[in-house]
Amino acid sequence: MKRMISIACLLAGAALLAGCPKKATTILPPTAGTRAGGSSSTAPGGGASTSAGALGGSGANGARGVGGDGSGASGRQIIYFDFDKSEIKPEFADIVKSNAQNLSGHPNLKMKLEGNTDERGTREYNIGLGERRAQAVRRALMLQGVSETQITTVSFGAERPAAEGDDEAAWAQNRRVELVNLP
Repeated sequence: MKRMISIACLLAGAALLAGCPKKATTILPPTAGTRAGGSSSTAPGGGASTSAGALGGSGANGARGVGGDGSGASGRQIIYFDFDKSEIKPEFADIVKSNAQNLSGHPNLKMKLEGNTDERGTREYNIGLGERRAQAVRRALMLQGVSETQITTVSFGAERPAAEGDDEAAWAQNRRVELVNLP
């Protein structure tokens, strides 16, 4: 009887150990020294404006240059976000305002908002975060008079990085919403 109880306990313990998840990865927020600068003339890393290609990164659609005003080489405008946040930073209010004025003045124009994240976090979480970011920009545009029918949103999560790398500079470029004018 004791032998059967010992075997049952061993089997139960082995089953519990086999089912234990891996140690959770801790994701720390960026330090104050690596955060984006306070003006719209700085790139996400806080330095001078550069193109994604100059930093060695390219997205799934090829290299996308980014000017200090958030405009991309392909006519896309980009709004960057802080780590794990979906609130639009004040330095990107001008991008939202100019696009809202353009869309409001031209009801036949349409825009797609593409939400993106850095690689940290699970795929599901990043898809949700990218969607929250795109929806935040959508709400800001609609509050300034843009029609709901003019805006579509999509979240790519971490699937379309603008910059490759495992450092804060690359992650900062990937935490974004791209505003794409549709034909």
